[in-house]
Amino acid sequence: MFVILVYDAGEKRVQKFHRICRRYLTWVQLSVFEGELTNAQLERLKAELRQVMESEEDSVIFYAFRTQRYFSREVMGKEKGDPGELFV
Repeated sequence: MFVILVYDAGEKRVQKFHRICRRYLTWVQLSVFEGELTNAQLERLKAELRQVMESEEDSVIFYAFRTQRYFSREVMGKEKGDPGELFV
């Protein structure tokens, strides 16, 4: 399935969230990731994020599509999340 993940995490946990998400998905914006995952990969990703998140402060939203076929993506302005860039 094609997944878009968006998160909002406390300052102390942002880098942990980022590292976990980068193992599974492609970084496209500061707190936005996308990519193809199996159901098992998605469940592992969720489990890892649950371990570091503070449920009273942090938020993670998953948008899941059966396939990328019915999904279009348009970028206006600078393309962010280049794998060559360092996370700040």
